[in-house]
Amino acid sequence: MSVPWRSRLLPLLLLVVAAAPVRAQDHTYSSADITTGVRLYGAQCQLCHGAGGDTVAGVNLRLGRFRRAVTDDDLATVIAKGVPPAMPGFTLSADDTRGLIAFIRAGFDPSGTAVKVGNVDRGRALFSGKGGCATCHRVHGTGPLAAPDLSDIGALRTPAALQRSLLDPTRAMLPINRPVTIVTTAGTTVRGRRTNEDTFSVQLVSDAGELVTVVKADIRSMEAGTTSPMPSVAKVLSTDEVADLVAYLLSLRGVQ
Repeated sequence: MSVPWRSRLLPLLLLVVAAAPVRAQDHTYSSADITTGVRLYGAQCQLCHGAGGDTVAGVNLRLGRFRRAVTDDDLATVIAKGVPPAMPGFTLSADDTRGLIAFIRAGFDPSGTAVKVGNVDRGRALFSGKGGCATCHRVHGTGPLAAPDLSDIGALRTPAALQRSLLDPTRAMLPINRPVTIVTTAGTTVRGRRTNEDTFSVQLVSDAGELVTVVKADIRSMEAGTTSPMPSVAKVLSTDEVADLVAYLLSLRGVQ
């Protein structure tokens, strides 16, 4: 008796499913999107914005400096509606608009990484809530001192740099933000974040949130850690939520 076709097919289907690659979370635009953007920028935008995206006063597309935009939706609106009277609107397909935004987000680098930037308001809620950022970071005078103040982080970091800090904090950690452990000659141990260091002393915010100054003559040992105390949000936030949080952080540009 022959084996029913369903019985023969099922093992094959299982093998195909097992062999299929698991798709990583899509936090970025594809290289194909960026390639589309390269073509469109040269044809539609370069005449006014220049090859480097910096010939319009107050705007630097390559560095992500815009007059009226923060998020990807903002950029899509500017592209579609223009900025009267200087910039006309463009009627582009969704894929072409996506490509143009990808090229801008890649910093005009055809081989670069174009990070998605979501919604500022949703990102603000995530910062204070599900993302847990406000438990350590201060913004505009509100919040603890345990981690760096983020009031102007959007003026200092690119979307790609912000995303790296969120997904892989240790790899993205700057030397100044490495956690410090100091043991004094009296045997006292102080752990925290170094905020300043001069010839004679080290200033840091302790893990308890207190500002501490330690005279170098009283230090027996001082060691900077290599692992960031900040947890990754990769398992906490979805792809869209990461994009929203990046949008909120980009909107933090200090006193305007």
